Amino acid sequence: MINPITSSAAPIVALIPAAGIGSRMNADCPKQYLSVAGKTIIEHTIDALLRSPDVQLIVVALSAEDDYFQHLDIAKDPRVVTVIGGKERADSVLSGLNYLIKQPEYDNAWVLVHDAARPCLHLDDLNTIIQLVTKNDCCGGILAAPVRDTMKRGTAGTQNISHTVEREALWHALTPQFFPLELLRNCLDKALKENAVITDEASALEHCGYQPILVSGRADNLKVTRPEDLALAEFYLSRMKS
Repeated sequence: MINPITSSAAPIVALIPAAGIGSRMNADCPKQYLSVAGKTIIEHTIDALLRSPDVQLIVVALSAEDDYFQHLDIAKDPRVVTVIGGKERADSVLSGLNYLIKQPEYDNAWVLVHDAARPCLHLDDLNTIIQLVTKNDCCGGILAAPVRDTMKRGTAGTQNISHTVEREALWHALTPQFFPLELLRNCLDKALKENAVITDEASALEHCGYQPILVSGRADNLKVTRPEDLALAEFYLSRMKS
């Protein structure tokens, strides 16, 4: 296994993979640029991270064809930088990590990887997961919410139910996901080279033999994926401001 790096004095940076197009939204622009509660989704997302004084920098991985981000006011914030992402989420994350690892001031940094379309992050959840940096011999962890609904496994190629899945010990993976920069970069690089199935950053560490910590987070940390999610995000954001 690759040795984790832990330090209570480690700088904390955030990385937002934002090169996707969000095809399930059926929108005229990538979903992170849809407007909700007076701002684009990605502006809410970045604002949520910048509320923490511990976050020193935010790296946004964009598509090479992106012509939206540069026109946002948030793009002018000196704490926000951009890199070119890739076709898949893992490629975008790796691009951001490769940028960070070349910056000497972030040598022993920890990285918060957060979905561009997850604008309803509460500061208390962010503060809670950041505390992992103080734990000795910790490889990192993710915000997650226990599964509350009955879970069904479908039969491949049909809409029929195969069986009910026991929901005990099942969690919904959320973001941010928080890991030492060098450890995450090395695990993600290794997992991609070995053609592992990488659905989030934690799965790269799991592939390399680690067991990241599950940090219980709020269920309203919604990822906007479908058109009906916009109204729910608007509701949650309005409640956060009140």
